Amino acid sequence: MTQHSPILFRLARNGLALLCGLALLAGFSMPGQAQQRVPQSRAEIQLSFAPLVRQAAPAVVNVYTRKVERVVQRSPLLDDPIFRRFFGDQQMFGIPRERVAQSLGSGVIVEADGVIVTNNHVIDGATEIVVALADRREFEAKVIAADPKVDLAILRIDPKGELLHALEFRDSDDLQVGELVLAIGNPFGVGQTVTQGIVSALGRTDVGDADAQSFIQTDAAINPGNSGGALVTMDGKLAGINTAIFSKTGGSVGIGFAIPSNLVAATVASALSGKGIRRPWLGANGGTVTTEVAQGLGLERPGGVLVGQIYPGGPADRAGLRTGDVILKVDGREVNDPRALKFRIATRKLGEAASLEVLRQGRPRTLSIPLTEAPETPPREVTQMTGNHPFAGATVANLSPAFAEEIGFDALANGVIVLNLTAGSPANRIRLRPGDLVVKVNGADIKDVGDLQRAMRGNAQQWLLILKRGDQMLQLQVRA
Repeated sequence: MTQHSPILFRLARNGLALLCGLALLAGFSMPGQAQQRVPQSRAEIQLSFAPLVRQAAPAVVNVYTRKVERVVQRSPLLDDPIFRRFFGDQQMFGIPRERVAQSLGSGVIVEADGVIVTNNHVIDGATEIVVALADRREFEAKVIAADPKVDLAILRIDPKGELLHALEFRDSDDLQVGELVLAIGNPFGVGQTVTQGIVSALGRTDVGDADAQSFIQTDAAINPGNSGGALVTMDGKLAGINTAIFSKTGGSVGIGFAIPSNLVAATVASALSGKGIRRPWLGANGGTVTTEVAQGLGLERPGGVLVGQIYPGGPADRAGLRTGDVILKVDGREVNDPRALKFRIATRKLGEAASLEVLRQGRPRTLSIPLTEAPETPPREVTQMTGNHPFAGATVANLSPAFAEEIGFDALANGVIVLNLTAGSPANRIRLRPGDLVVKVNGADIKDVGDLQRAMRGNAQQWLLILKRGDQMLQLQVRA
């Protein structure tokens, strides 16, 4: 769960909002409306969320993880002023020890045979994962697949042939702001807890670091430990996976976020295919159409994604998308920034086609985009560089759209990328960094690992290196 300080606050709920919601569910009107009536039956007088909770709660589980961490315990002698005077700040000295770190979260059963969805950050790095059902039975869980980019992980437990209670996915595109929802999870490890609220907003794309997200915002209380739990609508279906909160205290302030069920369902389906998590790829990038950009393009209002770069031969290129086009909608759904565009593409199935509504030079067009996965062309060819040259000690690889997306790099970039460096190596001493792209060596273009290896052969006494680091081009002069 995303938070700042782990401070627990007791929060009072707004009873008026709950009474209004229950009144609407019961079918009678609030004061001031044309028709008013009092509850007509004992069932209406006792109206509550209890039946919904009884239906949904058994599908929400607790997830306990353990992982072994290696830590260095510093000797008190290292903090002695006399020792520091003679030996300096010896940070590397200490006693290596192992400790077991434990954490907790929540999960949702989405397949009756034991398939569970949770957040990737709940199980990341865990050496042991235990799932506790609502009836307190515990099962060891295995990770089927995980995707840090969207913070989802798919687990499986073995219920020995028993069919477990599972939640059905709600179509998150049909959600409306103002709908009543329940958040079910295990906040602070106190045990399964249910909170109630509404859908506060939809399509939040400026939350967290994920690049293909469009969060559901809710005011249902979500706290640390709720991560991976269920956001349930009044029809008892799963609308989203609770994943983050906005808070300056660590506790709920009524601003929580859930991953929409459509992205969750697509992730589960891909994970269960046996080929890992695979998603469609657009093969184009762009930027948000701001007010200034809209004015420059002659648009009535800001909105959409201005296409900046297209991968040659990719899906967008084959569909006829052009640089300068403004993508307004995907399958009839508006997109207002690049993250929303990636989210819409990510929720679609491979092998199908998506309909893009674009504006080209002021005229609307509709394009059909084939949904294929990013290709790994050229092969990554991860290589540890050795020898007597500036790149010795660097691990490099060929960039491809698939590999770039895997490591969180620009999927349209190409060339040779530095992945990591050996401490004390020549590559480390000249201050290469992971993420650097090698552009040229002594005037020769570097398009793949083979080019780099050939450029490092011979008995050169100096090298002129051209690198791309982020948006900057760097030039390094290295002598033997």
